[in-house]
Parts: sequence; C-alpha cells; structure tokens
Amino acid sequence: MDDLSLEYRITAEAQYIIETQATVRQTAVKFGISKSAVHKDVSYKLKYIDERLYAECKLVLEKNLKERHLRGGNATKKKFEKLKEIAVTY
Repeated sequence: MDDLSLEYRITAEAQYIIETQATVRQTAVKFGISKSAVHKDVSYKLKYIDERLYAECKLVLEKNLKERHLRGGNATKKKFEKLKEIAVTY
C-alpha cells in the first residue's frame, strides 16, 4: 500500500469516528481491518497527517473510553433479559 492510500485510509477512519461517534471496534468492522490497526492509525499516525482531525478524533475516543463500562453493562442486561424470555417460553 502506498503512502497516499494509507493516508487516505487513516483520514477516512478518523472522519468516520468523528461523524458517527463510532468505537474502534465499529470502525474496524466498517473498514475491514483489525482493531489494532485502527487504534494505531488514529492514535499515532493521524497526528502526523492532520493535527486538527487527530484532536477531534481523540475527543471521541476518550468519550467512548469513559462510556465503555456503560455499554458493557447494557449488553449484559439485554443478554439476561433475552435468556429470561427464553426460559419463560419453556
């Protein structure tokens, strides 16, 4: 992959994160790459490509990090509600 297409991918990832408030995991699925690659792209490489975009993206990633425990709790709650529904039908 040449440098221009790599820079394009990194900026596209950052713009996607900013526009959709997406997590690193969601971004990785969207772009078909690993979470590690997305994290390295937007946390390290982006700083040298576009500082303004880096700063905006960093704010979203920090917000997502702070909310991570809430999303996990909601996912667990939904899981057990679904299991409860299945148990009631039997």
